[in-house]
Amino acid sequence: MSRSNERQSYAQTYKLVVVGGGGVGKSAITIQFIQSYFVTDYDPTIEDSYTKQCVIDDVPAKLDILDTAGQEEFSAMREQYMRSGEGFLLVFSVTDRASFDEMYKFHKQILRVKDRDEFPMLMVGNKADLDHQRLIPAEEAQNMSRELRIPYIECSAKLRMNVDQAFHELVRIVRKYQASERPLLKPQHNSSRRKCAIL
Repeated sequence: MSRSNERQSYAQTYKLVVVGGGGVGKSAITIQFIQSYFVTDYDPTIEDSYTKQCVIDDVPAKLDILDTAGQEEFSAMREQYMRSGEGFLLVFSVTDRASFDEMYKFHKQILRVKDRDEFPMLMVGNKADLDHQRLIPAEEAQNMSRELRIPYIECSAKLRMNVDQAFHELVRIVRKYQASERPLLKPQHNSSRRKCAIL
């Protein structure tokens, strides 16, 4: 009994990284998620880190969230955080075509740094409340998400729409990915043991 209680209180830490072009609302989404507060003034981030405890699908999780610089001049720091991140929110603004086109670049760079064909990522179209300024139709974003083989969600940091869902969904993707990566060794033992039993 006490062991399961211990497990309850132990929350696995997930290193999540929020990436995307400048001014797309990475900080606004992150701060809305952490502090339930909408930041109105744009102050370019160099790098901010936040921690939040939450329960996702009845399992406690501690989220270490790195809010990164969208500005090109900080791109040297990019590889550094890409190495340590376990899941990435790729954020663009539905009102900014250039930020949408940059999704390819971020996606490709993460896979290259991780040396993987796929990695836990979630594409986020922010500023969904600005419908009259929208330049990227949802359908186009969904097509890109299919092409990149990562899920897509639309958010509004201002209205707190889908903000929690985006982070929670990313944790689910990370969990699924880690579970599929982890038990590679065990099944082989079992199968060889089973074979012995058959003989």
